Amino acid sequence: MVEKILARSGHQASVAPGDVVTVDVETCVVIDNNFMHNRMREPKKVWDPDKVTIMLDHIAPADTVMRASMHRAARRFADKQGIKRFHDVGSGQGIAHQLVADQGLALPGTVLACVDSHTCSAGAFNCAARGVGHPEMTYILATGQTWFPVVETVRYELEGELSPLLNGKDVILQIANAYGDHAMQNVEFAGPGVRTMSMNARRTLATMCAEISAEFAVFEADDRCVDHVRERNPGANFEPQFADADANYAARRTVDLSAIEPLVAYPDTIVRNSRPVREADGIRVDQAFIGSCANGTLDDFEIAARILKGKQVARGTRLIVTPGSQSVFLEAVKLGYVETLMTAGAVVTASSCGACWGGSNGVLAPGEVCITASTRNYKGRMGSAEAAIYLASPATVAASALRGTITDPRELL
Repeated sequence: MVEKILARSGHQASVAPGDVVTVDVETCVVIDNNFMHNRMREPKKVWDPDKVTIMLDHIAPADTVMRASMHRAARRFADKQGIKRFHDVGSGQGIAHQLVADQGLALPGTVLACVDSHTCSAGAFNCAARGVGHPEMTYILATGQTWFPVVETVRYELEGELSPLLNGKDVILQIANAYGDHAMQNVEFAGPGVRTMSMNARRTLATMCAEISAEFAVFEADDRCVDHVRERNPGANFEPQFADADANYAARRTVDLSAIEPLVAYPDTIVRNSRPVREADGIRVDQAFIGSCANGTLDDFEIAARILKGKQVARGTRLIVTPGSQSVFLEAVKLGYVETLMTAGAVVTASSCGACWGGSNGVLAPGEVCITASTRNYKGRMGSAEAAIYLASPATVAASALRGTITDPRELL
């Protein structure tokens, strides 16, 4: 699928591993970090303002003078270049990759670029989406093009159906544990199991492919995928790309979703470092976090609210919940999830990357233990390098917050 998307976007009949291909970028996403310390040189003229979106997401509202200056620079850039799709602080704010999903900006069969490493999140929509460097972003803004090396692809055929307590986080932990990293490889997901997954669950899995070092992570498009994009971006023109029956792969692997159990990645990496949650039972936690571009969705609010309804977060443990976007936040309010979580003792923050990258709203102190449904758990990711970060699904995080120790959610639901 990736080869066909790159060939189509590069106006070539075909491409193969070993090629380097220059492609047209259909969607360019600029975030607040682009404007930090002049990382991105401003082009004289953006090639097509209608294909550029600016999103203030890592810390919004601003918490320092530096961050406020970055936000101001972003606003001035948008005004000067005539960029109308601007998600400023307010009701339209959110984490870039959640907003891409909310707005239907990841078009099947096209290329999307952003400077953030979790840009692969948009691969859930059959889109070849990848993070690029700041100088490359300047080139894209000026020309509408970028280049990629073509690498081999690993295909995962998903079968069965996940337990309602599990989501894409458990799937990626299973893959990372069984097969390790996928450096200089693309990953594609297909098979009947894909059709049983919500778009949110697919996006969690695609997002987390950054943690196994995949170049691109792309899902096969189905009616659910296409309908999602058309409902949110009705005027968009796109053509999903499917792998040929005789496509060549570095490997073809089958994952039985129904056989996966709740997993937890131990501190410092997710690669070959996960165990069943029941084996981690009883490890004390100071902080539990649900949020980030991987798990700040309405699905994640729903499962956390189911587990915590009528109960209280354990004394000595703090639970922080951050929606992926303000629109997710608003919907969670309407459905009663926010009231349930706050009554149980959770802090629900405004939408931003926040605690996930140790920026705000949940920084860890030395010696603290956190269980998180975010993206990364390397040393120092969420604050002190002396803190320990365990990574798991939202259900496991909510159950652990309730007990104050790492807990298998199947014990509660």
